[in-house]
Amino acid sequence: MNPDLHALLIDDEPLARLELRRLLQRHPQVEVVGEADTINVARERLAQADYDLVFLDIQLRGGSGFELLEFIPPHAHIVFVTAFDGFAIRAFEVNALDYLLKPVTAERLASTLNRINSEDTPTAATVPAPDAGEPPLGIDDRVFVKSGSTTRFVPVNQIASITSAENYTDLQLIDGSHLLALRTLKSWEAALPSPLFVRIHRQTLVNLNQVRAIVRSAAETVHFQFHHGLTDLSASRRRLVELRQKFAEAGLERLLP
Repeated sequence: MNPDLHALLIDDEPLARLELRRLLQRHPQVEVVGEADTINVARERLAQADYDLVFLDIQLRGGSGFELLEFIPPHAHIVFVTAFDGFAIRAFEVNALDYLLKPVTAERLASTLNRINSEDTPTAATVPAPDAGEPPLGIDDRVFVKSGSTTRFVPVNQIASITSAENYTDLQLIDGSHLLALRTLKSWEAALPSPLFVRIHRQTLVNLNQVRAIVRSAAETVHFQFHHGLTDLSASRRRLVELRQKFAEAGLERLLP
């Protein structure tokens, strides 16, 4: 059988790579085309275009596997393989196909490979929201966003605001660009770190780190002014009173008018 998938194994433990390669031998549809054991080696290997599946350890010599996400093309499936279970929700937030805990079992690996052709596989446009009680993304994480025909990994700290647009959400980034994503505002609110990301309006989330000032524009209205000359957003003064505790938790009381 000719292989349907071409895999890279990125892990700083030689025995872990050897064991995963052994398990994959039971699946002739998968061919291992390369390995890497450090961040720098992995970055160079990912620049090649001969793979469509990446088994990625999260804790690597020289950094985190999350740092490599921007070097993986959107069409490639990502499977995180790690000895720690605390990163699961972040793995799925960056559109990972699956998340395997070491030691990987043959049954669990088979289930992962079956998901590639399963209707249940998450897509870039329909990333699941975190379950209740799961930790949200961190401010230094990246999130996978599909906007129209383009896909990219967006650093959370570069998102200035998110506004609901019917079935979509409009992300305003700190460089002034906008991304229109097929994802609900409620899903974003559950995934992004609180109290830095808060609703200032029923249809708007803002990153408080990117707010330069809040000024009155009318008796019942205030404007959120952003750094970098980004577009102002409006909110009611009543909503601002409700958010006072969020500002306090973020250490940004000085912004309140």
